[in-house]
Amino acid sequence: MSDSAKVPQFFCRQPKSVSLFQAEPLFRDLPNFVPPNGNEQTRCAQYVSNGNAFLYTLPNSIQLVDTITGLNLFEINIPDVFELDISPNGNYITTWSKLIKDPENDNNYLKNVNIIYIDLINKNYKIIHSFLNKSKTNWIPQFTADESIICFYKNPYSLNFFKISPNIEIDLSKPFNSLDLKNFGKIEDFKLSQGKNPSIAIFIPANNGNPAFIKVFSLLNLKSTVSEKQFFKGESCIFKWNSLGTSLLALVTTDVDASNKSYYGESQLYLLDISGLFVQKINLPHEGPIHECTWSPTSREFAVIYGFMPATTTFFDSRGNSIHSLPKNSRNTILYSPHAKYILVAGFGNLPGDIDILDRQNKFNVIKSFKASNTSVCKWSPDGRFILTATTSPRLRVDNSVKIWYFNGSLVYYKSFEELFNIDWRNQPLNDFPPITVSKADKLDCEPHQSAIDYLSKFKKNDSVKKTGAYRPPHARLSGSSNIVSGRSLADLHEQKQNGYSNKSTMSSIPGYAPKIPTNNVIPGYSPVESKSAIKNRRKRANKKEAGEGGETTASTSTSPQPQSQSQSQSNNASDLVIGGVVSLEEKKIRNLLKKLRAIEILKQKDANFEHLEDTQKLKIQTEGAVREELKSLGWNGVL
Repeated sequence: MSDSAKVPQFFCRQPKSVSLFQAEPLFRDLPNFVPPNGNEQTRCAQYVSNGNAFLYTLPNSIQLVDTITGLNLFEINIPDVFELDISPNGNYITTWSKLIKDPENDNNYLKNVNIIYIDLINKNYKIIHSFLNKSKTNWIPQFTADESIICFYKNPYSLNFFKISPNIEIDLSKPFNSLDLKNFGKIEDFKLSQGKNPSIAIFIPANNGNPAFIKVFSLLNLKSTVSEKQFFKGESCIFKWNSLGTSLLALVTTDVDASNKSYYGESQLYLLDISGLFVQKINLPHEGPIHECTWSPTSREFAVIYGFMPATTTFFDSRGNSIHSLPKNSRNTILYSPHAKYILVAGFGNLPGDIDILDRQNKFNVIKSFKASNTSVCKWSPDGRFILTATTSPRLRVDNSVKIWYFNGSLVYYKSFEELFNIDWRNQPLNDFPPITVSKADKLDCEPHQSAIDYLSKFKKNDSVKKTGAYRPPHARLSGSSNIVSGRSLADLHEQKQNGYSNKSTMSSIPGYAPKIPTNNVIPGYSPVESKSAIKNRRKRANKKEAGEGGETTASTSTSPQPQSQSQSQSNNASDLVIGGVVSLEEKKIRNLLKKLRAIEILKQKDANFEHLEDTQKLKIQTEGAVREELKSLGWNGVL
């Protein structure tokens, strides 16, 4: 096998094109591959299970491409393929095509599901069976791991099993076996295991007061179940077999939560095995939906993310015993690396996109955390060193792109698309790659592509832009004035100007602005006493005014703009009312004492009118003399 065959590879499907890329260390388009001309729609694209070929659909055909050389192998002449599926070993393709009426009978439709055998060596194909399926649900036939047996619906209540003969034919008149469950209800879903001893799991939802069923049969004996579970809450089910085909996770959900605790309905998780020794519900300590459950590639453990946000992540052994839990966090996705050394725990969808990488062989220690916002696709590379994240349509129609990260969170590749519909890695065995020997997670074992360097530099440049300050109301916004401090009001700046230390050009740069006079500083009946700082500021302004009058000409005075003279006249009036334009400590003290004196006068009036007074109020009246003496010592000689 050539070295290029061992390089990780991925495809990108766009509305009218597909692309094949070689990943690290090359990061380039696959040589010799010629993408579609961009004039025809590509609805489907997928690697075959063994990774030897890549196929994509055009309106009138299916194209097969050699993933090593990039050359076209052959095409399959089946038009209007909307969906397709590939068998475990990549020898069979099943397609679902657009429904077309039979030209000979308008009441019937042509068969639209085709099971196709492909021979990549001899570059040919053979349609071994076709049938009609009007619905896109439950149309996919399922194969055993060795592809010797195929199973599909006979009707909503029963399944047929057929053996594929050595000459690649199916005898529909002689099913290998049949499974009829009409007495229990309609078969909602089924899943064949991929183990050496194949089993099949079947789900029958609750209906008309009858309970829901999960039944597990061995293909060697379909007359009796090897494992079974029944319950009353169950409308849909997702089956997940472990890689050995010995144990099964069944995630059962209902659309409506009877307790009204969750908008998304209820969910329960069940664990069954093919020996029938244990069938149990996984008890999760926190309420809320089950966001994700997945098996480890070793088949010895599985992980579950559950509960209301922030959710809990718990790891269980193959018998359903809890072995470790992570702290609560906003997470809904968990992925084991192909060698089960690393575990990715992330929050995508309506969550921010935070990603944690855990070292399974080091007590679930978090070795790195980073963020991949707006991610709709996330997958480990086949060598377990890289993580692919992508933003795809139609979930998000802007910023469609693909990013490839080293497992320590370092971005190594970036590519943007106007529209990206689908993306995935090529399937490759682990023995195609050397084992991971990195001693430190911070060590980058590859060179980042220039696209990642450019993207990060652009990102840092945008991040370095000065952030906007705190919110300022419209009256405090003075755009274009460089010496205005955020949050100051015009009245504050006017007061600073009267104190003599504000920039004169600040107020004059605002056309038509007439500052308000701070009349609240004037105390009726009080002859103000200047503080030392006020006297000093007044003398400075007087000296400056005298020097200005001697040096300025009559012409310069006459050319002063009207708004400025108006502002100056108001400033002079304000300085006449409050000496120095500031309030001294003595003035503040006098103001507070006058407030007390007014309050005492009100209490005396109440007492004269024979109104009830509290003891504290009577004591306050007795302090009138002390308040007046203190006012007199501060220079106040008015009458209240």
